[in-house]
Amino acid sequence: QCAARIPEAGAVLDLLEKCPEHQKKGDFPVVVFEGLDATGKTTVTQSVKNTLNGILLRSPPACISQWRTIFDDEPAPIKRAFYAAGNYILASEIAKASTQAPVIIDRYWHSTAAYTIATEINGKVQDLPPVSDEVYQWPEDLLKPDLVLLLTVDPEERIQRHRRRGLEKTKEEAELEANSLFRQRVEESYRRMVNPACQEVDASPSKEEVLQTVLELIKKHCAL
Repeated sequence: QCAARIPEAGAVLDLLEKCPEHQKKGDFPVVVFEGLDATGKTTVTQSVKNTLNGILLRSPPACISQWRTIFDDEPAPIKRAFYAAGNYILASEIAKASTQAPVIIDRYWHSTAAYTIATEINGKVQDLPPVSDEVYQWPEDLLKPDLVLLLTVDPEERIQRHRRRGLEKTKEEAELEANSLFRQRVEESYRRMVNPACQEVDASPSKEEVLQTVLELIKKHCAL
């Protein structure tokens, strides 16, 4: 149905069908960085990639990211399906890359889940599904990372960073800025994710300090 109206949806589904089921990770560690826009993910992921001679991947993966703006304008279920499919396509790339070098990922499943939950549930943090709800569980059929790091900064600092970067706001970024309740729901959803849970990292200090903290966590949790 969707492919008939959005030709790009057909291309996404074709790529998804080519992905083997139950991807297996290679011997190198897989580290995911999560967080709201302007928390420093781009800078940190690039620095970690360079330090570890790793491979940097992003969600949605490069092979479908050119269609992101098309799906961002679609109704929520179609938009979320695009991002979910992107995670499974990305899993194929992770499986291959992790046989060659450490893999650093800028967003993965937790982002898709956190934004979906925060969008579907109105109101305050207390209105989110209970902590034990299965919406916070990692999908059984999706390749799991070794470590997930959630970068956080003070809300005012994050907005200032975003303005300094001079980037055009995404719909979600505009919503985050205008609606503090939405931002709180996204961040709390991240914190409730399990199996694997997010390890929170304060990204307010200097780039060098944040990089040092991140590298120590990777060393502690991953076999390097």
